[in-house]
Amino acid sequence: MALTGEPGVAAALDSGVRADRRAAALACRRRPTFRRGVTDLTGRPKDDVTALHARDELASTPTPGRSGALAVVGQYVALTKPRIIETLLITTIPVMILATRGMPPFWLVVATVVGGTLSAGGANTLNCVIDRDIDAVMQRTSTRPLVTGAISPRAATVFGLALAVVSVLWFGLLVNWLSAALSLGALVFYVAVYTMLLKRRTAQNIVWGGAAGCMPVLIGWAAATGTVAWPAVVLFLVIFFWTPPHYWPLSMRFRDDYAAARVPMLPVVAQMPAVALQIVVYSWVMVLVSLALVPVAPMGWVYTVVALVSGGLFLAEAHRLLRLARRGRPEAELKPMRLFHYSITYLALLFVAVAIDPLLYFPLPLTS
Repeated sequence: MALTGEPGVAAALDSGVRADRRAAALACRRRPTFRRGVTDLTGRPKDDVTALHARDELASTPTPGRSGALAVVGQYVALTKPRIIETLLITTIPVMILATRGMPPFWLVVATVVGGTLSAGGANTLNCVIDRDIDAVMQRTSTRPLVTGAISPRAATVFGLALAVVSVLWFGLLVNWLSAALSLGALVFYVAVYTMLLKRRTAQNIVWGGAAGCMPVLIGWAAATGTVAWPAVVLFLVIFFWTPPHYWPLSMRFRDDYAAARVPMLPVVAQMPAVALQIVVYSWVMVLVSLALVPVAPMGWVYTVVALVSGGLFLAEAHRLLRLARRGRPEAELKPMRLFHYSITYLALLFVAVAIDPLLYFPLPLTS
């Protein structure tokens, strides 16, 4: 399907060298301006940081030494947020193994992974286009391609839409149309509901917006079976309740960044003890839901032991954060990034167990 009248990736490749030079020049010229007396989202007076000629969100810092087409390709890849895609895909393949109670056909796994990568990449790219003004203000995102000017918003929009269209057709023609519909629903929800409606308007943005990140488990199950069953729904809920205690510690660490960008993440609008309490509540619900998979799937000893041990460590770290927050400890002692990093390890361990358990199934007494 051709998108006429818009510059595509090929056009961007032709102007690669010039784009890199402009990016370097723009990065040097842009400096934030400050206006005194402005109140941030916490109600405290704060310097208002406004990026001049802000472009957009996401990607990575241009790599020195690369030139021409290769450099431009790298910028487009950065727009897709590959690290986030890795986290999404680590939940897809184990669910396919659980759905078939064995190894699904290799070609089906590859087709599902490729389709998921295209869909998530399209969603992330469009997210970067919409949030480029925020990225220009936040320090940790200020070197993304749309901010530096390495890629234009128009070119990024065409790229994101192209990925979205190709991903739906890929799923529909090579996997099945149920997985295609779920993939499209996830993309629309992430871009339209989370990015455009929730992110800048409510402190619960990541709670409801995180539902898009739960969709790969439903997509994986649908790809393997052509249906959606209760075990997939349980795993969807695990990721849904995992998202806040995963993302809020990161928001605690970059609280000033979000405040400057006027994004009302919970750590920006609430005190640290209140945020830590919410993290503990969601962590408990997450662990309990993860154990609900045992009778629903059913799961055996491998998954049960991993879920209990890794979940227990998660709860211990969440309670540590709450205890220190209630004592008024500074961020240097709170170390919220400890929980953020462990949350990624927890999700990986849990879904590795989801994959291994049906292959080495040792039934529990209550499920046998």
